Amino acid sequence: MTDHHDPVSDAVSAVATADAARERRNFLKRGAAGLAAAAAAATTARAADPIGGDFPEWSTKIGTPLRGYGQPSRFEAPVQRYVQKAFGDLAPGTGGARAPIERLEGVITPNGLHFDRSHNGAPDIDPAKHQLLIHGLVKKPLSFSIADLLRYPMVSRMHFIECSGNSGLNLAPQPPQLPAGVMHGLVSCADWTGIPLALLLDEAGVEPAGKWLLAEGADSAAMSRSIPLGKCYDDAIVALYQNGERLRPEQGYPVRLLLPGWEGNMNVKWLRRLKVTAGPTHTKDETSRYTDPQPDGRARQFTFEMGAKSVILRPSSTMSMQGAGLYEISGIAWSGGGRIARVEISTDSGATWKDAVLQGQAMPKSLVRFRLPWEWNGQATALQSRATDEKGNTQPSRAAFRAEFAPDIRFHNNSIVSWAVNADGSVKNVYL
Repeated sequence: MTDHHDPVSDAVSAVATADAARERRNFLKRGAAGLAAAAAAATTARAADPIGGDFPEWSTKIGTPLRGYGQPSRFEAPVQRYVQKAFGDLAPGTGGARAPIERLEGVITPNGLHFDRSHNGAPDIDPAKHQLLIHGLVKKPLSFSIADLLRYPMVSRMHFIECSGNSGLNLAPQPPQLPAGVMHGLVSCADWTGIPLALLLDEAGVEPAGKWLLAEGADSAAMSRSIPLGKCYDDAIVALYQNGERLRPEQGYPVRLLLPGWEGNMNVKWLRRLKVTAGPTHTKDETSRYTDPQPDGRARQFTFEMGAKSVILRPSSTMSMQGAGLYEISGIAWSGGGRIARVEISTDSGATWKDAVLQGQAMPKSLVRFRLPWEWNGQATALQSRATDEKGNTQPSRAAFRAEFAPDIRFHNNSIVSWAVNADGSVKNVYL
């Protein structure tokens, strides 16, 4: 076979070879320059970030072993409840531990940070020995062990609980300069699981004369409250679980009552008996306190439902703004009357209002998170939030709330909270 040489093809091949060689030289030049630039960038990056150079200590050794019950990071140790002992060490179990709401996100309160209000400490109850009694005006008195209750069909619902004394500190003559959780942290929200109370009452058979219920706890203070039977058949739950785990002792272990949207101390913890009665019992816990004095000298009793309410948590009292610029205003809102329909925010001391975004689905008698972007110009101003629920109940101004009650009012303060943002970035509690 004879080879044939084409001069044109040979010329094209020679040009192609020359072009390829030239391209390789250019590629090598570009590659060298790129490597030099990358090396310089890597040097700069290592100065700001050890990745690619020296690794941090935690990346070079075996981590914490597996544990039977998880714990927060040690760096989150400062995130704790604000503990207030009403009588100091004379009665260390009397008082409240307030949730650090300004340091939390979303709407679910972790079990270990859920607020705790106790009148004589949390009893150490053996669930194998505890009984829940239903008696009074019923056809068949019943006694349930915890094992009995755990066999019933259950429901799960997300609801807030708020002490009726929450925000009482903001009724002081001068605005206290304290973190938001100290002033407004007697509120928390959880996913509660338990038995609809109506199911147990139907099993006992309520007599026609039965119109109320006395709920009593097993603590040494024998906390007890009168409850209209209508609420018991509406949405009341005999709760056994909180956020998926069994109730903690300070939250009523082994069983508590949950009355969604109603004042906190009616959600009787350590529940031991439910007595069906013809009328309210007027216990010490609903006559000596938890009443609302009126301007005419009388007192309003049985103000069960918690009002529409909101509070801005970031920024809030005792925090500092880091110069002018873009920030997110964030907080929580809730109402015992149902779903939150709207939250308005004022960034100019109440002169104008804008609708905040409600994050996620606003559920009835539950916390909802609201947010609003805010461009702060660095000048002094005041921030406020105003909640409205699905029934049209709107959070009142502080002046309107004070005018409705006598000067010594202590409970149900759902008035608008105001934070002053000063030119130096400091955030203060103020009355507007």
